Amino acid sequence: MKALKWNWLIMLILLVGCTSNGTNLRLNGQLNHKDSCGKTAFSRFSVPEGYNRIALPEKSFGYYLRNISLKPDTAKVHLFDGRLKSGQSSVAAVLDLDVGKKDLQQCADAILRLRAEYLWKQGLFSKINFQFTNGFQANYLKWANGFRIRVNGNQCNWYKGAQPDKSYAEFRKYLEMVYMYAGTISLSNELKKISMDSIFPGDVFVQGGSPGHAIIVLDIAIDSATGKRMAMLAQSYSPAQDIHILNNLAEPNQSPWFLISGKERIVTPEWTFNKSDLKRF
Repeated sequence: MKALKWNWLIMLILLVGCTSNGTNLRLNGQLNHKDSCGKTAFSRFSVPEGYNRIALPEKSFGYYLRNISLKPDTAKVHLFDGRLKSGQSSVAAVLDLDVGKKDLQQCADAILRLRAEYLWKQGLFSKINFQFTNGFQANYLKWANGFRIRVNGNQCNWYKGAQPDKSYAEFRKYLEMVYMYAGTISLSNELKKISMDSIFPGDVFVQGGSPGHAIIVLDIAIDSATGKRMAMLAQSYSPAQDIHILNNLAEPNQSPWFLISGKERIVTPEWTFNKSDLKRF
């Protein structure tokens, strides 16, 4: 009897510890769209009332982002050197991807990481190709076939420097090279400008510059009555830090969703973007 009683108590604690993802609960006068036990963006965050998530093909980039693993709800954002990021109030959730041990995986680099991880997992190796700031095309398959990149001032060229290797470890070395010589300027030049009306998971808000900034659209929800769109946004920042989903500090009742439709500017906790900054791979 005692064992049965304790089992029920444990189950009750687990249920209380996780808010329902299917219901928007009201806490302290604010809507709560979060299931603290959810392990992905899809399962942790429900959509605002009247909205539905946009349909996505199972093998699409957007589907990958929507279902990417998250760290536990209590996780904090750490910098590459282990220190905590200042201003944790901007963080809604932390993606379960390492940041590395070097100050490399910053804002644009995090977006390249997500895109490259998706393509690599799909076996679409020929599509892993990123542009350096000087315009050089860093093709992953060439790297995997044993070629390396020599940088001399503003000039780059390939040379044969290793044995062919398509392992994940070598893929990560390729990405480190990309991080070193790509950034918001090259990302902005590489992507195609699109209209806010067609915003889709996997799209990017980017302002090229030194400094510049870039964030990625992790998910999209649409109001079935009005057609208005809301976006879930994610970023890394400088110094290099864990990729994280952004809180909507300006409109906490909607957080982590940001209203996109009809907006000239998207105000995030650490940067403000214009509608003309929206681009697509």
